[in-house]
Amino acid sequence: MTSVSSTIFFILTFLSVYVQVFFLLTFFEKKRKILIRKEHFELDEYPGVTIIVPCYNEEKTIVGTINSLLDLDYPKDKLKIIVIDDGSKDNTWIVIQEFTKKENIKVIQKKNGGKYTALNLGLGYVETPFLGCLDADSFVDSQALRRIMTYFKDVHTMAVAPSIVVDNPKNILQGAQKAEYDMAVYNKKMLAFLGGIHVTPGPFSIFRKKVFDDLGPYRRAHNTEDQEIALRMQENHYKIEHCPDAYVYTVAPNSIGKLFRQRQRWIYGFLRNAIDYRRLLFKKKYGTLAFFTLPSGIISVLSVIFLFIMFIYNITHFVIHKILQIQMVGISAPSSFRFDWFFFDTKTIFFISIILYTSVISSLLIGRKMLEGKFRFSADILYFMIIYSVLAPFWLLKAIFNAVRSKEASWSLERDVGVVQIKN
Repeated sequence: MTSVSSTIFFILTFLSVYVQVFFLLTFFEKKRKILIRKEHFELDEYPGVTIIVPCYNEEKTIVGTINSLLDLDYPKDKLKIIVIDDGSKDNTWIVIQEFTKKENIKVIQKKNGGKYTALNLGLGYVETPFLGCLDADSFVDSQALRRIMTYFKDVHTMAVAPSIVVDNPKNILQGAQKAEYDMAVYNKKMLAFLGGIHVTPGPFSIFRKKVFDDLGPYRRAHNTEDQEIALRMQENHYKIEHCPDAYVYTVAPNSIGKLFRQRQRWIYGFLRNAIDYRRLLFKKKYGTLAFFTLPSGIISVLSVIFLFIMFIYNITHFVIHKILQIQMVGISAPSSFRFDWFFFDTKTIFFISIILYTSVISSLLIGRKMLEGKFRFSADILYFMIIYSVLAPFWLLKAIFNAVRSKEASWSLERDVGVVQIKN
């Protein structure tokens, strides 16, 4: 058992370290191409953009979301906003009525059918050459759209994803998520350089309308339609970029239950979409996505599950051994204690684990440097390492269990968030 588990551990850990090292090499090679713009600039032209805002039970956040769009530094006559109430049970519909007098805002109410149905309804009203979506628990920096649109100077770019930042974390759990999102900014940009982005997130990814004209509307996609459309684009060789200085602020789940449901849905969606698009795996014509992005995601899931199982096994083995020891020789307190390096674990596994955790923290700090302009170590990094080490195996196991049973998680269960304060 020990020999087999050690072999599996070394294989999975090597692959995990390989991913981190590959990202770091990509960063050092491409870092001069990472645009973080502080100064104001003008575009050569301002094409029309439509933003669809699907909402379900968002009475506490929807006003802030819409106002952030209205505050975008972009010509008002070039910006259209479509707000779609997907059969909310609270006062969302009443709240959004105040925006009906705005010329560039269209408000629609429909029966509840899920986020993708609301998005597809909105697509039917889009007349501009570009469009995007903004989740109703998120709000955008005033420069976000202007910065994103610069990437469309490349006629081959079909979609651009923003940098998502956790806004104003109020507890340890949200602080841990902030650290995770900071690392995701770095990971997303490295995948963009490699041509391997597999998610165009709901908070403010911008597309050419041509994408939906050519490939069709959103699909249910196991309640992860933002991932499926990216995979569909990759299958058709449509280029997806990432704009690191287009900031979108989102409200992170503030309880373990909400976080668990969200991550369970994300992992379930990844697994089911990976199965749906398994035809892309290890096919040369699909490049980085086929040989790196999807395999590394699967390896990450397997690694966490394996480590969790081994942890439980070792703890159980230790407890059983101690119980047998006590039964045989009884309990006796040591007369003295002297530190000895003999008790320090110097096995290869220990040092590999240190390398892996160091690489993860390095990725997080680079992401933070991209967002804040400086490397900054803070307590939320420790929160992230501890909390996710404990919780992640459980939502991964639940997601795998649901994937086997084809039991989808519910997007609507996550639509319960607190009031947000708009960041200027």
